[in-house]
Amino acid sequence: MDWYPLFNSLRIAALSSIIVFFTGIAAAYYAARLPRLLKGVLDVVLTLPLVLPPTVVGYFLLLLFGSRRPLGIALEQIGVKFVMTWYGGVIAASVVAFPLLYRTARGAFEAFDQTLVQAGQTLGLSNTYIFWRIRMPACRQGIIAGVVLAFARALGEYGATSMLIGYTPGKTATISTTVYQLWRTGDDYHAFLWVLVNLAISAAVLLTVNLLERRQKEVRHA
Repeated sequence: MDWYPLFNSLRIAALSSIIVFFTGIAAAYYAARLPRLLKGVLDVVLTLPLVLPPTVVGYFLLLLFGSRRPLGIALEQIGVKFVMTWYGGVIAASVVAFPLLYRTARGAFEAFDQTLVQAGQTLGLSNTYIFWRIRMPACRQGIIAGVVLAFARALGEYGATSMLIGYTPGKTATISTTVYQLWRTGDDYHAFLWVLVNLAISAAVLLTVNLLERRQKEVRHA
């Protein structure tokens, strides 16, 4: 059994989670401080990938990074190609998983006690110090849960990924695309094995999220 789809899926999910962690937290932090109207508009824009069909997201990514598109042509001139490459899957997974971390982190930031920031400022602490040493630790349970959910979403992504990078054994194959290809060719046995692998990973992720939520509730009631 070729384990490349598992390795590739984990690689794509891990890298996209790192990208989503920094971009999602930055967007959530600034969105939480905006007026209600602007926040609402930004929410619509940033969470669209969550409600759009994944194939539509993949189509937009092809319009952006396709080899006949201005950005795609410019990137290929410097040796970067996102279409039909495994790292294009990182882009697709990041776009689809971003809203999960963004909304979770934004909720955590909005629930944060602002008096802690004011206390830190009266002590002469910098905003950077307050963010990383006060705000982030206080919101860590929600943020970690968002990262785990984003990782799980990226791991199981099919629609946008298949549109952008397709299916090439040993190069771009992921668990999801492999299951579809095996089913399409009538290899139900190996397709079912990959389904079991995906189920095991998904169950572990959900258990992790449940444990984090339970711990967060215990901290609040302590």
